[in-house]
Amino acid sequence: MRRKNLLVSFLSLSLSLSLIGCTSEETKSDTDKKDKDEKESAIDPFDHSKKYEISGMTFRFGDPPPAKSPGLDMINEKFNVDFKPEIIPQGDYAEKSSAIVASGSMPDLVGFQANDTRFYQWAKEGAFLPLDDYLKHYPTLSKIPEHVYDAFKVNGKIYGIPRYSNEYPLVPIIRKDWLDNLGLEVPTSYEELEDVAVAFTKNDPDKNGKNDTYGLAIGENINPNFNMGAYWDFGAWYHKNEDGDFIPGMISEGRKDLIEFFANLYKEGAMTKDFAVLNWADTNNEFYSGKAGIFVGGVSGMSEDYMSGLLSIHPEAKFVALPPFKAPDGSQGFTMGSGNSGILALNAKLADDEGEIYRALEIVDAGKTFYPREERNPQNQDFDWMWGKEGTGYNMEGDQPVRVPNFSSDGLAPSTYFLDNREHVPSDAKIRYADDYKLAEMKDLVNSLQDMFESNEMFINPVNGVISQTDQEKGTDLMQFLMNEQAKMIAGQRPVSDWDKLVDEYLQRGGAAIIKETNQGIKDKGYEDLQWK
Repeated sequence: MRRKNLLVSFLSLSLSLSLIGCTSEETKSDTDKKDKDEKESAIDPFDHSKKYEISGMTFRFGDPPPAKSPGLDMINEKFNVDFKPEIIPQGDYAEKSSAIVASGSMPDLVGFQANDTRFYQWAKEGAFLPLDDYLKHYPTLSKIPEHVYDAFKVNGKIYGIPRYSNEYPLVPIIRKDWLDNLGLEVPTSYEELEDVAVAFTKNDPDKNGKNDTYGLAIGENINPNFNMGAYWDFGAWYHKNEDGDFIPGMISEGRKDLIEFFANLYKEGAMTKDFAVLNWADTNNEFYSGKAGIFVGGVSGMSEDYMSGLLSIHPEAKFVALPPFKAPDGSQGFTMGSGNSGILALNAKLADDEGEIYRALEIVDAGKTFYPREERNPQNQDFDWMWGKEGTGYNMEGDQPVRVPNFSSDGLAPSTYFLDNREHVPSDAKIRYADDYKLAEMKDLVNSLQDMFESNEMFINPVNGVISQTDQEKGTDLMQFLMNEQAKMIAGQRPVSDWDKLVDEYLQRGGAAIIKETNQGIKDKGYEDLQWK
């Protein structure tokens, strides 16, 4: 009941904002456009002569920094602002941010977690500022790819700035030393992968004379899903139905093929037997304790502690990425990640003062600035400022900067206070993700992953940024229903021959409405056919 009241309060607020930013460029007269161009040219986006108070709120994993600190003072001095960021612990953010907005005190900058449907709802209601005319002025914001911004468009306008996440997904990896021990090649199809998984189970790949290994490490909710390309990806809307509409991968022929693959492995004991009740940490343990030979990896976020544990058991362990398989339709490539892990929007009320818009976006752009590894040193004044100055916020150890332990808790660096402080890595940046790791084996694996991604096309998921009302209401339960029934098929408790019947159950429970609404959203974005990058 409380959430309903909050929404009602917000809707009342949003009505007063609904007329802001509604005029289409196409309806303006030539005189209007000329006046607008002259106005833009008359304003220097980087003029700091006027001081502004800029407020904002966002979520943060971990404790928020202090409200007063040297890092915050440095931001205020550099940009001539009184910056008031409210950083809220992630677990409390949805409730607290909704309450703040419903009270009528929405700040200038508002953060959202990825896929937070409130962003799209509130953008449609006129609460946020369209950003298309402003992004071009900023070195970082102007270089974010269009296909990433597409996910934050409402009625053709950009209303959100993405928090960076690299676009490379988690993909299957395999124990190369086990392949070598058994004289096997890296598999290039599910048939070959099945043979390898069975061999890892029955042919003593670690050569210890014991029957203590198996193929795939997998846990609850059929995770990892081991898709070897967009064709088999349950999260990709890659396939179409007989009406020509995109459908969720979870009910596609590709997913059916994958469930049959798992069912075959389950019969052979070549995948985790108690997968349906195994959490993610325990699933990782199946691989990193040396039991299973096939798992998943990514170019970032990998645990060197896990890897060190495995190497202490199997010092000879080597790993390699599995390139995408060629699909029945001839396609070959994994699904590209959305490129964001959060969203930042600007309050529509800022339209009253373009100078304040420019200042707010300048702050946002600064927080997202990418510094190449070779430029992270005190000689780079911008980097030195961002990290709170050498000797205060960080120290150089060799040729690399290392933050002091209290840099965040004492608010010593400006980087702590930006609502989006995740560097946005440009698409043309020559970075090697392996440089972030120390273990040679981890470096080799990450290099093989990056090389594999860079040598293959990637599928752009058309549903990025598309919201279905029915999916919001029923999607979570429907997805869990499909996961549970497909898990039964893997374990032999329901025949895979029931696939069409399962799809019909999904459609009748709300899936048909989700497909209809999602396809309308895809069409509204202008996405018509499969797109690869």
